[in-house]
Amino acid sequence: MNQLPFPLADEPDQQDREAGRLLFAAETDFLKGVVAMDGLPAPDRIEVCFAGRSNVGKSSLINALTGRKGLARASNTPGRTQEINFFTTTDGPYLVDLPGYGYANAPVKVVEKWQRLLKSYLSGRQNLRRAFVLIDARHGVKPVDDEIMSLLDQSAVTFQAVLTKADKVKEKDRENILAQVRGALSKHPAAFPELVLTSSDKGLGIETLRAIIATLD
Repeated sequence: MNQLPFPLADEPDQQDREAGRLLFAAETDFLKGVVAMDGLPAPDRIEVCFAGRSNVGKSSLINALTGRKGLARASNTPGRTQEINFFTTTDGPYLVDLPGYGYANAPVKVVEKWQRLLKSYLSGRQNLRRAFVLIDARHGVKPVDDEIMSLLDQSAVTFQAVLTKADKVKEKDRENILAQVRGALSKHPAAFPELVLTSSDKGLGIETLRAIIATLD
């Protein structure tokens, strides 16, 4: 039987799981919020970024990964993150929380400004090893997600789809959503060929994502 395209990532082996545990057991700190390209920190280490529609759960996922509830600011108000937020791990990569795209509860000019910043960052950051594109597991890939994926294709930035809020999807609906996501990803050459299914509330997929980040080079 042929394997499905874009299968769910396997559980990490013991070595990779321990690497992920050690990376995120150490201190993770907020470094700075950036509102212009000239404010980016020096590219003195690799980094991974988290992109997604407004209110998809980026901040909650970063908090779950690091085990620090208040590290990234979570809000029920779409568009709360209006700058690129950098976090430092101990002897590991930068974690980068990107501004949400799509609908945002902010003035149009403000939205346009940070969307330009987002595109500039993704196109020009040489030490960016992987982008994690967060997809709400209840809704699948939307047109605005396709837009950011196309930008990542053009920028030759490998991205991996991470489905959030998986605990809120009924088992009978999950396969239909996964099929829709797989179909959308098949059109994007920069897509990494594995999905990660997560729930920040329940801890689903957190160890897997930690291990993936810890073993990038």
